[in-house]
Amino acid sequence: MPRPIAFVLILAVALIVVVVTAWGSLALWYRLPLPGAGRAIGAGVFLVFGLFIVAALTSRLRIRAILSFTVVFALIIVWWGSIKPEASAAWSPDVARQVTGSINGNSLTLTDVRDFAWRSNADFTERWTTRTYDVSKVKTVDLFMSYWAGPKIAHVIFSFGFEGGEQLPWSIEVRHKAGGAFSPLADLFKNDPLVILAADERDVVGVRSNMRGEDVQIYRLRASPEQARKLLLEYVAEANALAKTPRFYNSITTNCTTSVAKLMRVAGDKVPFDWRLIVNGYLPDYAYDRGAIDTSMPLARLREIAKIDERAQADGLSPEFSRAIRFGVPSPTAVATP
Repeated sequence: MPRPIAFVLILAVALIVVVVTAWGSLALWYRLPLPGAGRAIGAGVFLVFGLFIVAALTSRLRIRAILSFTVVFALIIVWWGSIKPEASAAWSPDVARQVTGSINGNSLTLTDVRDFAWRSNADFTERWTTRTYDVSKVKTVDLFMSYWAGPKIAHVIFSFGFEGGEQLPWSIEVRHKAGGAFSPLADLFKNDPLVILAADERDVVGVRSNMRGEDVQIYRLRASPEQARKLLLEYVAEANALAKTPRFYNSITTNCTTSVAKLMRVAGDKVPFDWRLIVNGYLPDYAYDRGAIDTSMPLARLREIAKIDERAQADGLSPEFSRAIRFGVPSPTAVATP
């Protein structure tokens, strides 16, 4: 084999080994069922092994090195596939229950709808309720963006509006244990399960705007009642499936934005892949470009109007919270369902 081609192939294999070694070391560090020291040793040994393989690629041992690395990594993959999310644990109270729903005609009954009364981020009264909704009266769907780590990353909540003004928000979150914390890096490695919440807006939105001081924005979506109903029913189906078969949260592939995009596709909406579905702080830009939100004004102006924080703080989580935070926010004309 000509030397230039051999060099390129060795370099390509070396890069693959480096990437796989980095992933495997982190996987062992986060998920190896040993105390901290044991996890550190396991991750360190695999890291050193990977570096040794990279060095061996430049010697006559390269074939044996590649085969050895393949066997060891295959064992790690088998172990990785055996890791399943816990069905029960000492979950943090706000994510302790998974909503489920049953449908009888147009009647939707939801069990374990969250309705916490928040006095601070750490002081609250727990309330889990059972509620019944008439899905034929779903009229609108709104998008909440809650920016908790700068302009690039946000938590996404969809809220469904019914005749009479009642709102039903849904939030896809990390189900962390009591005392645990959200870690985007750790959650790339099967650290926490996924949970789907249905809640009261004063709870799931208000805790972010009024207690945590996050930059919360609301965008009224251009969706017909039929499109909104289909999406709501997909949330219910996904929640029921998750209650039966727990899945892991993943900061890139299975999070509050990617899961919603999947649900929207299943409900019949076209959601072309876009980098802004990953860097989800730019989701309003994506929606604006697709005409899914009001486009009668520049996005910068719409974004300012969409900020609910002052209105939410002035309302103080009253029974009129949902109406107050929507004051002045434009609602685009819904498109007819073809």
